[in-house]
Amino acid sequence: MSSSTYTNDSPVRGPAEHAVRDQIIAAAHECFARYGYAKTTVADLAKEIGFSKAYIYRFFESKQAIGEAICGSRLEQILTEARAAIDQGNSATDRLRRMFKSLTTRSVDLFFHDRKIYDITAHSAAEQWGSSLAYKQTLNHMLAEIIKSGRESGEFERKTPLDETCRAIFHAMTPFVDPLHLERNLDLLPEAPSEVMSLILRSLAP
Repeated sequence: MSSSTYTNDSPVRGPAEHAVRDQIIAAAHECFARYGYAKTTVADLAKEIGFSKAYIYRFFESKQAIGEAICGSRLEQILTEARAAIDQGNSATDRLRRMFKSLTTRSVDLFFHDRKIYDITAHSAAEQWGSSLAYKQTLNHMLAEIIKSGRESGEFERKTPLDETCRAIFHAMTPFVDPLHLERNLDLLPEAPSEVMSLILRSLAP
């Protein structure tokens, strides 16, 4: 199954593959995880690594650009696991269930086991960062591929325009796969995502 690849739209200064850039990201991840994104400044990162602020700005335009790199990497991990789950499906119905379950499980894991980084992903969604927009776009592409395959196999109805179907399904999934909304719906787990997916699949029946 083909899929979109996450790309970070944040401007990056300095050679993208430079080892120093990775060092900055690693230090920022540690600082953000320890103190939170909002409480960490570029000056804090510079002190942690032993660099000057000016040197860090050679690689990243702002703290947000560093946050986007970390956020994008974590969201790509979630997408990678979702793709792996989809590939294990033996039908479009099965692939859709597996995709939704994987996305929900990995998002909840991030919330409980790496809360500070989860907060960055929620912040990115609220602020419409490129990392968040790319994540949603990729999810929609993955969803569209599953729906198209289900229509071709006769599992799903074909009357509703594909883009309308995908939008509606994405809206139904959002409370459990979007970091901005997940925190408000934790008390609905684990039953609600399964019930939502069952309703979605019934609506897709030919």
